[in-house]
Amino acid sequence: MAEKLTNQVVVVVGASSGIGRETAKLFAREGARVVAAARREDRLRGLQQEMAAEGFQIEIAVADASKVGDMERVVKETQAKLGEIDILVYNTGTNVKDRVLTRLTPATWDMMISVNLSGAYYATQAVLPSMRERKAGHLIYVASISGIVPDVSGAAYQAAKRGVIGMAHAVRVEEKENGIRTCVVCPGLVDTEILENRPVKPPAEMLAKALQASDVAEVILGVAKLPARVVVPEMQVMPTYL
Repeated sequence: MAEKLTNQVVVVVGASSGIGRETAKLFAREGARVVAAARREDRLRGLQQEMAAEGFQIEIAVADASKVGDMERVVKETQAKLGEIDILVYNTGTNVKDRVLTRLTPATWDMMISVNLSGAYYATQAVLPSMRERKAGHLIYVASISGIVPDVSGAAYQAAKRGVIGMAHAVRVEEKENGIRTCVVCPGLVDTEILENRPVKPPAEMLAKALQASDVAEVILGVAKLPARVVVPEMQVMPTYL
């Protein structure tokens, strides 16, 4: 039987658009106490207003996942306002058009690793101490199928997403005796804003077959509702046409 999420404290990092936004909405509708964190305050305010119109309250936190101080602040402010964090969803990710090695620069590489990988660690290390004390916690990361199957998403993106997968598994192995679970979700093509950063955007007929952000959010919610005795270390979510 699925677990109730009522009054569970959930932090969703990267909640201003796409998968993160849809995830925050689903958790709020399940009765969780949600903090939506991202850089774009206007998007977060819009999300907050949208959910308020439905009768659900979402807290927001303006923060840059690539800054360790911001991730630590989000965790501390959440704990002070809502209590200890039960679930962390790390969804922040980006890519660039100049992704091929002939155009990739050290500065772009550093940015890509910082947002896509280091931020996941920053958020994790901020929530782990209290989860260890409570002997409970669920860390859910959104990576990409690009972290498993080589493709044309670029060396920096693939390296970062593969790093998230490796980190998620390492955290699970090290922290399972502390009652902490991890899951890394690896979606295939999803029709979100990140596609605007492709050198050539997928054609309409391909996008019509792509996953929607809400599809991946449903997977995240399903994993989060599993009983504490169950762990799903890794999950691939693909469009059926592949």
